[in-house]
Amino acid sequence: MPLNENLIVKALDEALSTGADFAEVFIEESLNNAISLVDARVDSVSSAVVSGLGIRVYCGLKSASASTSDLSEDAVLSAARNAAQIIGDGKRVAESFYLKERLNANIHKIETVPSGIPAQEKAELVRKMCVSAKSYSPVISQVTGTFIDSDRKIVIANSEGLLTSDRQIRCRMACSAVASKGSVSQTGFCGPGRQMGMEMLEKVIKPEEIGREAARQAVVNIEADYIESGVYTAAIENGFGGVIFHESCGHSLEASRVAYGLSEFALRKGEKIANEKVTAIDDGTIANAWGSMNIDDEGTPSQKNILIENGILRNYLVDRFNGRRMNEKSSGSSRRQNYQYTPTSRMTNTYIAAGEDEDEDIIASIDNGIYCAKMGGGSVNPATGEFNFAVTEAYRIRNGKICNAVRGASLIGKGSRILLDIDMVGRHMLTGQGMCGASSGSIPTDVGQPLIRVRSITVGGR
Repeated sequence: MPLNENLIVKALDEALSTGADFAEVFIEESLNNAISLVDARVDSVSSAVVSGLGIRVYCGLKSASASTSDLSEDAVLSAARNAAQIIGDGKRVAESFYLKERLNANIHKIETVPSGIPAQEKAELVRKMCVSAKSYSPVISQVTGTFIDSDRKIVIANSEGLLTSDRQIRCRMACSAVASKGSVSQTGFCGPGRQMGMEMLEKVIKPEEIGREAARQAVVNIEADYIESGVYTAAIENGFGGVIFHESCGHSLEASRVAYGLSEFALRKGEKIANEKVTAIDDGTIANAWGSMNIDDEGTPSQKNILIENGILRNYLVDRFNGRRMNEKSSGSSRRQNYQYTPTSRMTNTYIAAGEDEDEDIIASIDNGIYCAKMGGGSVNPATGEFNFAVTEAYRIRNGKICNAVRGASLIGKGSRILLDIDMVGRHMLTGQGMCGASSGSIPTDVGQPLIRVRSITVGGR
């Protein structure tokens, strides 16, 4: 990236000039590509470059930031001065420094960089996925397919002398299928992603399989009856089922909320907050995982953070700035969408760890319940933990057996309550991919869990 070390040092010095005790420069150059097809015909092709610099300063528990897309010396130093003027009007207090470059191990092997593949080849892969979905059943009325890839290069330097960099390459293929009968339509979705190259579509899942899975879900839902609302025992399947923990509990464990007392789990480290069968982990070190990083967006090496261990709250997800307020070190959890956003504590690959219960025993233990095979999106209030999530594929459980498909279900509850009500945890943990939006923008995250049983939960329906 076209910014030399001397200019980085000048920018840091300028940022420290009015009394800040810490300064950081974040430089980014990202190439983002996307192709979209509707019913196997190309609908849109786009390619965008994100390039610029963000600079942050701290003075005790105050922080300020500025950014610029112009990497000329005048623009960079102007951004540094803007941040310095926001933080204070005193004299420099920070000690002198020099930059020491740190190289990071790369745990993500990339075989074929997606950005180097012609758009026609990517479009053909998406077309195969769409054709597979369309041919699955006569009731499939429309199919939308997308392929996105990104190549993100970052450089991070700070007034503690750190100079480090990383390159993050990701790709994701997604299919949305619509099934229609008369005036009724239902959808299905499948969208795997990895921090991998084009080899993902051979080693992880083939395009045709993605299309068939999206169509299968749509067909199941078009044949399903609406569920009656009530209180049920729920079995929530592995993979994207982990979105329940991510949203209802994970956000409440981020320092951006905990540090200010805006979380139901603030000041509760060491307490039992979940059933003893629950161990929850955020691990940014999983090779080639969608939410992984070699380093976070403050340059801290990514870590495996045990959040809950056998029901006991052990750790929070901490970024550098909020760690000051909490008197805790960074857990490698600081993330941002791009240089224009101020980074803060965020999740990476967050999951409930595998347990000791057999899947068949979990289902057999439920007399009157709901089997949530696929989860969708939802909303949560991190301060209270109250959540509401859509179930995109569900079945009634009667007398220990999975019965008819149902639709229109939503799970309603509170994070602290559901953690205590998870009383069975299966052996087979899988993950699902998504994008998480918060104050520092939209970032790729994995969610996951094995099959779990929730002894009692409110289910919205008809």
